[in-house]
Amino acid sequence: MGVRDWFVGLTAVVVVGGGAAACSARHSTHATIDVDATVALADQPVHVRVSGLRAREAVTVASQAADAKGQRWRGEATFAADGDGVVDLDRSAPVSGSYGGVDGMGLFWSMGPATGDPDEAWFSPGYPDAAGAYEVRLTVTVAGREIAARTLTRQWTTTGVTHRTLTLDVDGAAGVLFLPSPGAVRRTGVLLFGGSEGGVGRKYDAALLASHGYPALALGYFGVPGLPETLRDIPLEYFVTAARLLRAQPGADPGGVVVNGYSRGSEAALLLAESYPDLVRGAILYAPNDTVWSSFPGGGNAWTIGGVPVPRTAIPVTHVAGPVLAIAGGKDRLWQSVAQAQRIMQHLDDARVTAGHQALIYPDAGHGVGSFPYLAAGTSSPGTGVARSLGGTRDADAAARSDGWPKVLAFLAA
Repeated sequence: MGVRDWFVGLTAVVVVGGGAAACSARHSTHATIDVDATVALADQPVHVRVSGLRAREAVTVASQAADAKGQRWRGEATFAADGDGVVDLDRSAPVSGSYGGVDGMGLFWSMGPATGDPDEAWFSPGYPDAAGAYEVRLTVTVAGREIAARTLTRQWTTTGVTHRTLTLDVDGAAGVLFLPSPGAVRRTGVLLFGGSEGGVGRKYDAALLASHGYPALALGYFGVPGLPETLRDIPLEYFVTAARLLRAQPGADPGGVVVNGYSRGSEAALLLAESYPDLVRGAILYAPNDTVWSSFPGGGNAWTIGGVPVPRTAIPVTHVAGPVLAIAGGKDRLWQSVAQAQRIMQHLDDARVTAGHQALIYPDAGHGVGSFPYLAAGTSSPGTGVARSLGGTRDADAAARSDGWPKVLAFLAA
């Protein structure tokens, strides 16, 4: 079934506007918004089509959503309807707006906050919570009058997915564990962790992965009560404890886990793949590094194993047993992630690692090259109080995530 076939038989939401007869003669007073899925996972594209317009009429299609703090975000694009009075977002390029070019999901990732610089803002719906979803309201405006509206629900989890918070005292690890529906096919668990931002991040990724059938644990390893305050002297054994806990979950393949590290977390992921090949069945590295750096803030050692600091040298890969996927942006301004990703591939080749390994390079993306698509994100580091450029552009990063995420899912399924 083609995309356009999805629209057949769908119930449309129509808002009919009033106004003077003269205005009605010149502009449309109502329109129909057709969407193939009003409820969908947040990483899934939806196909939006507006019909019932006048031929060649100027029309603005907008998106609106509220973040966890109640701040309104908005994206919009102005189009010229085609000769049949239709604007198909998968086929039509906007004349102006918050994104450019043909992009069916442009209104979602290009939303910006009501105040402030979009490049310095990251949309956070605030999950996990009771709802497990957020809403996006689409509107159609002609000549300054709203003539149609429709609300879409973007879910983080599918029916049956559960999550629980792990604590250091009870579980030996801090994070949020997401499990697919009971009875699902056993699949490799995915252990996710971030970089120098600290805390428990990657919850959205983990929720989505569980919705795709993969047990997933979003792990915090510093900046969490009971753990080091900074990225300093982090024992690799801590990650091993979390990986074994994940591997033991119902629905998880007991053979091992895939580690997924972002930025400084990619160092830990590659070190784990090298040091524990019987446990780590694969590694996904976002904005990766091939060398052990110092602690953050600097002056000490970042990682330890067996109580001994891991040397600040190139990360060896001679014992890596599973496949490795590295994803990097050519405009990364935090470090040279492309060169580092390429060196990782070369080191794996030199070590004659037989497991598949690949680097995905997105020339115009920055450090925000990953991971799942369609959520509005800036190009400056969030949560630090000081804007620090990550490089790239919002549209290039969005394109990288849209292309890269399906390849990550394919990597896990292989």
